[in-house]
Amino acid sequence: MGPGISRRAALRGGAGAALGAVSLAALPLFRTPDRKQDPALCTTRDLSGSEKRLVVSNWPGYMDEDDDGYVSTLTEFRRRTGIEVDYTADVNDNLEFFAKVVNQLGSCETSKRDLFMLTDWMAARMIQVGWIQPLDKAKVPNLHANLIDSLANVGWDPDRTYSAPWQSGLTGIAYNKKKVKEVRSFEELLSRKDLKGRVTLLSEMRDTMGLTLLSQGKDPADFTDGDWQDAVDRVTKARKDGQIRAFTGNEYIQDLAAGNVLACEAWSGDVAAAEDPNLVFVAPEEGQMIWADNMLVPNLATHQGNAEKWIDYYYEPEVAAKLAAYVWYICPVKGAQEAMEKVDPELVDNELIFPTAESLATTHSFRALEEFQVRAYEGDFADVTGG
Repeated sequence: MGPGISRRAALRGGAGAALGAVSLAALPLFRTPDRKQDPALCTTRDLSGSEKRLVVSNWPGYMDEDDDGYVSTLTEFRRRTGIEVDYTADVNDNLEFFAKVVNQLGSCETSKRDLFMLTDWMAARMIQVGWIQPLDKAKVPNLHANLIDSLANVGWDPDRTYSAPWQSGLTGIAYNKKKVKEVRSFEELLSRKDLKGRVTLLSEMRDTMGLTLLSQGKDPADFTDGDWQDAVDRVTKARKDGQIRAFTGNEYIQDLAAGNVLACEAWSGDVAAAEDPNLVFVAPEEGQMIWADNMLVPNLATHQGNAEKWIDYYYEPEVAAKLAAYVWYICPVKGAQEAMEKVDPELVDNELIFPTAESLATTHSFRALEEFQVRAYEGDFADVTGG
């Protein structure tokens, strides 16, 4: 997959738009109190010294590929290190992947993987229940030297002891400038009369409710139950008023380009990958959400040392720039923007890959949730999206 098909496109393509139904079906599997582990006790001998092998699970469309003389970053890693990588794009949904590994990791059994990539909230949950091994800081110096500041200190892993961002993205709004005048705020999506019935919001609860909270002057990282209910009521009203056409995955991009949708909640990478001059991505006046998919080494990984070599390699600015030019999401590596001069000079100033400091200053993250909150909030959101 080239930049014309985003990682989230592949994620949503098979899952459909009904996140509420998918999430609620999977949520019973999210009960983990009796499956908590001590990562210091759930370990195995690292075979990296004798076995040049690495098993990686990632999202679809998240890796560059060899093509007509182009040597991918994955092939170059294999050549440089001699490590044979069993790379599989089998992370199609956070909850779906959780269901694949919950019985093994919850019982201190091997998941048969050395590294996998999961979104912030799921990464946080797995770290909380002790399913993830700490990284040897001395073996990933590039991570700690080159991780961009906006991703360096997250509440669920403050020192990046357990996680390393693979790629990141922004959630804001987009509009078709050929069909409608400028849209500047998330509140306009919920209320502007000329947009009525031709607005879509995302079926990802943390994105849509995060922006709704921001539109009401609340912090998505620190809000009360009352704030949450007010936000739910606001989206419910917009839906009942006919303002919202649908809650979607990334299929909104096709409708936006066709003019069926005039404005929508959007992921930065989708708009960048569309390469349509009429589609404009906007950081809402209220602020925007930022998220990352993170590299994690699970308990009983038999090649952690090789996984750490992988992480350190992808935090080299030149490697990160090459990957970013292919996947078109926010690059988490300092120095990659300068390195992009040699890779693709036209992308050096692309703010959807390299946001400015001013843009990053407007970003917010959704707070990590306890299990009872996940179930309650996803249930509330499912009621909204189900009409």
